[in-house]
Amino acid sequence: MRLRTLGTTDANALTVSAQGLGCMGMSEFYGTADEDQAIGTIHRALELGVTLLDTADMYGVGANERLVGRAIATAGVPREQIVLATKFGNVRDPDDPTKRGVNGRPEYVRQACDASLRRLGLDHVDLYYQHRVDKNTPIEDTVGAMAELVRAGKVRYLGLSEASAETIRRAHATHPITALQTEYSLWTRDIEPEILPTIRELGIGLVPYAPLGRGFLTGTITDPDKLAPDDFRRHNPRFQGEALRANLALVDAVKALAATRGVTPGQLALAWVLAQGDDVVPIPGTKHRRYLEENVAADGIELSDDDLAALEGAVPPEAVQGQRYPDMSTIDR
Repeated sequence: MRLRTLGTTDANALTVSAQGLGCMGMSEFYGTADEDQAIGTIHRALELGVTLLDTADMYGVGANERLVGRAIATAGVPREQIVLATKFGNVRDPDDPTKRGVNGRPEYVRQACDASLRRLGLDHVDLYYQHRVDKNTPIEDTVGAMAELVRAGKVRYLGLSEASAETIRRAHATHPITALQTEYSLWTRDIEPEILPTIRELGIGLVPYAPLGRGFLTGTITDPDKLAPDDFRRHNPRFQGEALRANLALVDAVKALAATRGVTPGQLALAWVLAQGDDVVPIPGTKHRRYLEENVAADGIELSDDDLAALEGAVPPEAVQGQRYPDMSTIDR
């Protein structure tokens, strides 16, 4: 797999594979978890040249970090060849994980990092994100504490997730930010007017999560009632009622374009994200080696200007129906 660089200066440049692997669904949110299968998928990703593994302390209330740590320990790959990203800031009650909050206070930053390192079984994190912006704590205080972790050798590079342009500027002025992780795909393009130009001005890379629209752009999801009972998408507004019907028509258009190229709809949608710039590193998530290999193959799909225009015409941003979370209150915009 090709390599790309997140960040443009000596202080924030981090070289990774052109695609990473999102590990969240291996523990929660998308149906039944199978640890052995998940670890096998991570090992296969490393074999295929995927170097960036993405997790967070809130996925499975720590279970996902433990799983990823075990996968790294048993992969037979030198630690320096793996770029491990994790996140803090989304806080869940261990006794009732449905209860959530956001915490960016400096003392919590330090506690969260130490707890993540213990679960991962590692002595440092390569890329450490603030998962959600704490609107009650100045971003300078949060990033200042994250910078202390860099100086202590516990973290190599810093990132933000779902941050506004103003927050990004303030954070980057406190310590160089390497990457912004946010939802971005053919059907989620709200960062384009302001946030994407801001990070490019500042030399910050983009790490899109859900680049396949939470699987919707693969064309395989037509009825949320057929998803697992605990699948997050059952309650996602874009998968409901009239919004679902409108969005299915958009996916049908992607399917038609994919058929003319002899690729899957998911591969075409992922190729579109990859074509948005060499500073863009999507992290499609999957538990299955079959889908991992399909996603990795998208790295070899070259799209012409006409191809890109056709895709963007098939899925115009204003045609997508439904907000992307049931509750958007923690999104910093």
